[in-house]
Amino acid sequence: MMMDTITEDFRRKVSEQVRIEGEGVGRFRVFTPFMFEDGDHLSIVLKKLENQWVLSDEGHTFMHLTYDLDERDLRKGTREKVITNALTAFSVKDANGVLLLWVEDGQFGDALYTFVQALMRIADVTYLSRERVKSAFFEDFRTFMSAAVPEERREFDWHSAQYDTEKMYPADCYVNRIARPLAIFALGNDEKVRDATITLHQYERWGLNVRGVGIFQDQEEINRRVLARFTDVCDRQFSSLSANKDRIVKFIEEAIG
Repeated sequence: MMMDTITEDFRRKVSEQVRIEGEGVGRFRVFTPFMFEDGDHLSIVLKKLENQWVLSDEGHTFMHLTYDLDERDLRKGTREKVITNALTAFSVKDANGVLLLWVEDGQFGDALYTFVQALMRIADVTYLSRERVKSAFFEDFRTFMSAAVPEERREFDWHSAQYDTEKMYPADCYVNRIARPLAIFALGNDEKVRDATITLHQYERWGLNVRGVGIFQDQEEINRRVLARFTDVCDRQFSSLSANKDRIVKFIEEAIG
């Protein structure tokens, strides 16, 4: 009967989709609809610890983060600050990688709500990682293009001065002074590929005599349908920057002539 009451409180304060299942004496698995971006659900257990109810992730959250990050990176810099702030704000204890929140005054629903918020806030450190990788890719792209193309033959963030006065359809790098200039796009994710597809379609409508070139961070990470649409309007693609630098240099040199 007590667990029915706890479940009702969980659902009232958190979500109607919450359910619990017993896993032994004084131990229950708590299932919620909340998950990490890769689809893996939060792992939460309600159990008795020192005669008091406590919510625990049993180390799952940090373990999940290490799928994408080095464990040492969680203990320094901005990521450490994000984690520490989350633990402090939600009164969650880090017991050697196991996150714990004690249930006070029988407020089970409030405790679960708080615990979920803390876990989701901590999971935000993966976003920092993606942004860092994304930023590094574009920095590498610019550095590479700066070395591969003479300064007077290239322009970053190019747009058509004739047709695109509002700069809505830029190319990441434009290689000029050739019969068919190269409009080159640095493609780090699905959204960027979609934007490049729209831009190349617009160039076609304007009748611009350019060659569309796509350089991917990792083409295998791009949605197949998104990639297929881009392929229809792109003249040349390179599946990654890191593995194709020599080929890209050769292609540009041949295009420049």
